[in-house]
Amino acid sequence: MKYENIDELLDALDLKDGMCVSFHHHLRNGDAILNVVMKKLHEHGLKRLHLMASALFPVHAPILPLIEEGTIETITTNYMNGPIAEHISARGLKGTLTMQTHGGRARSIAEGERVIDVAFIAAPAVDENMNASGVQGKSACGSLGYAIEDSLYAKRKVLVSDHVSPSLKDPQIDGRTIDDLLVVESLGDAAGIVSGTLKITQDPLGLKIAREALRLLKALDVFQEGVSFQSGAGGISLAITKGFTETLKARNLKASFFSGGITKYHVDALEEDLVDRLYDVQCFDAAAIDSLRKNEKHFAISASDYANPNNPDRVIKDLDVVILGASEIDTDFNVNVTTDSYGTIIGGSGGHADTAEDSKLSVIVSPLLKARTPLIRERVRTITTPGEHIDCLITERGIAINPKRSDLLEKLKDANLPLLTIEELMQKAHAFTGKPKPSAAGEKIGIVESRHGATLDNLYKKGD
Repeated sequence: MKYENIDELLDALDLKDGMCVSFHHHLRNGDAILNVVMKKLHEHGLKRLHLMASALFPVHAPILPLIEEGTIETITTNYMNGPIAEHISARGLKGTLTMQTHGGRARSIAEGERVIDVAFIAAPAVDENMNASGVQGKSACGSLGYAIEDSLYAKRKVLVSDHVSPSLKDPQIDGRTIDDLLVVESLGDAAGIVSGTLKITQDPLGLKIAREALRLLKALDVFQEGVSFQSGAGGISLAITKGFTETLKARNLKASFFSGGITKYHVDALEEDLVDRLYDVQCFDAAAIDSLRKNEKHFAISASDYANPNNPDRVIKDLDVVILGASEIDTDFNVNVTTDSYGTIIGGSGGHADTAEDSKLSVIVSPLLKARTPLIRERVRTITTPGEHIDCLITERGIAINPKRSDLLEKLKDANLPLLTIEELMQKAHAFTGKPKPSAAGEKIGIVESRHGATLDNLYKKGD
């Protein structure tokens, strides 16, 4: 059914207190749909809702009053930052916060572990048959990978779009799975959807970390024909991506695929024929969106095809190398990207734990000190990714290899690299900062869930 008035749509839905509603985050900090829908659900008198948004950003601050007064009781998400994250860190929720991974979210929906009553899917372009795409329209965001499971398994699936055309070529969402279409004036602010041109770090320490990472990869003989690679959109990761592709070119090699969130630097490699395929679950910039629109070797994939641990054909099971960040890492190589050292939520796993577990080589890159706070702790405040899945840590002051990876240590024994134990790196940091005192934690407010559905760690209110 097609609607042009949200109140008419909501009147037609079987709305109940306590229901689960879902949203995706491909519009990122430009999204207006989550705020509009949640406000309307509040106006319709709904209470104790379970908000299952794949991520929450600063733009979603207007729903804070709905959290405070009980319209939103429980939140399940993969990532959050900004005012909502700060509020929950300090005051908690009336219900529970669950932080999932990208693959874990897809798995839990597909297997019926999480039941979505209504999925509101922001779709930059739809056609008269309710097929949907992310690469057309004024709000184009590229891949709709994190919305695919919602479109398949929610009890009621609602597309929300500001661009309707007679037909779409190669839609990412099949209209046969969709129940309703809501046509709106705008999905949000396109300037917040894409980040423009993401930039390689110019910080000397960051560039040194990137150089050391490339030296490590060369020493481990990673650069082979058909290597697969994933990196993020941070400044250090982009520098490594650029160096990785330059090394492929210098050695006349071609990678098999790059996966995950795609940027201009991944697209450049595809266009230079340095990689055979891009598997795109999320576009990070305008160049990636344009490439997905026109390049037949640039594939939009679902979160399940990307990282669902129970999907035997998931892309990342064939991943050779992944470059990841950390807000903290401890002497057992557990990594935290969910909270800072004081307990404030600053992010979440996203694909961090997924790719670390599946890849043949997982590499953490980070400065040893962050605003005079040491990266390495005796125990991280929150475990996002278990240490058993982390292989290497690269800082500007040395490289630590997880002792469990004796094979890597054997390969590197004659390499001219600054290898230290993680305890030695921690002592280097403490020489500058002193040993930090652990911060107090308040009452439990939620959990960090592994990609397989088990509780990995608990989340607590920020301590004094």
